[in-house]
Amino acid sequence: MPTTTKKEKLNGAVSLWSNSYNAPTGYGQQATHLLDNLKRSGLDVQMLSNYGLEGVPTTVQTAYGKVPHFPRGIDLYSNDAAPIDHANLIAKDPHKPNLFISLYDVWVMQSKGYDKFPIASWVPLDHVTMPPKVEQWLRKPNVTPIAMAPHGVRQMTAKGIECEYVPHAIDTKVYKPTFEIGKHAINDYLGIKEDDFLIGVVAANKASGLVHRKAFGELLMAFSIFSKEQPDALLYLHTDAYGMAGGWNLIQVLQSLGIPKDKVLLPNPQDYRFGMAKKDLAAIYTRMDVLLAPSYGEGFGVPTLEAQACGTRVIGSNWAATPDLISEDSWLTDGQPAWDAGQDAWWQTPNIPSLVNALKESYYAKRGPSQVAIDFAKDFDIETVWDKHWVPVLKKLLK
Repeated sequence: MPTTTKKEKLNGAVSLWSNSYNAPTGYGQQATHLLDNLKRSGLDVQMLSNYGLEGVPTTVQTAYGKVPHFPRGIDLYSNDAAPIDHANLIAKDPHKPNLFISLYDVWVMQSKGYDKFPIASWVPLDHVTMPPKVEQWLRKPNVTPIAMAPHGVRQMTAKGIECEYVPHAIDTKVYKPTFEIGKHAINDYLGIKEDDFLIGVVAANKASGLVHRKAFGELLMAFSIFSKEQPDALLYLHTDAYGMAGGWNLIQVLQSLGIPKDKVLLPNPQDYRFGMAKKDLAAIYTRMDVLLAPSYGEGFGVPTLEAQACGTRVIGSNWAATPDLISEDSWLTDGQPAWDAGQDAWWQTPNIPSLVNALKESYYAKRGPSQVAIDFAKDFDIETVWDKHWVPVLKKLLK
């Protein structure tokens, strides 16, 4: 949560459309950070949910006061509700500058109602090439694109699309080297030995048809190959192992690879579903010897920064957003082009031998928290991102 130090005040009415405040998702956590700061800055702000609240309007109790919270509409992405909710906010004071901030995939925004007011789209660009529907949205005259990673800036600039830049943020007061969960040392909590080599994966298990953007097939195969040579290697999967939200049954994948049950650690399903306490997740990040985070493409990749803030280095993909978001003592891996027919754009498939080699390098590297990674992550602290990036952008757009 942001601190209560005095901050510059802004004037205007703002709707934030994303996953609900405090939803245990990447979007939900970023929406929480942003909504807190929007409210703290004195703006007339409301939260519009496209996941996490249904049926009944409520309020969000931030540290700086209450914020109206409107539920998802009948349409899956609130195309029927969100434009009307923002229009109602504008009607309260038509002379006040207003802004609709979207934090989600923009290709789902299909309502003509979105053409009637200024929009700032904090947009994930997670492909190697830009999907045509995304480009079409970003070229709308009433839309100001906001890249969340340098990759997004480069991709939009190459298309001649002007944009702003605001990275995602983490709370470095919480995500820091942490060695206990409650009264338990983290090794005791996890039931592992001090010299076990723990590889962590923190990624949502949500698949698009037969394709999994988080590359679970590739990373699990890489672990199966690596662990045969290193019997002290363990894998912690901070995810829904059964794919209940449209993902894969990872238990079946593990069994197909012959990975023994005692090599894999999973979170309590309820803890994962409702969101583990951040300080507890920080302890798990800290215990990881490396975070294995390849994917077909990232728009940002918050877990990579959370892990690094706790001193844990990362194995990531050398394309899309990831290369700009991991420290110089982390590892980048190779891949090959993969076509995403759903969005008519290119991803890349992580190369399994490259992942195995990175795991070997991390195994023989110096263990313990990396100060290089910790220092790198500090630039993405909530307060730094708000002061350095959000305030200038909002002052420019709320005129």
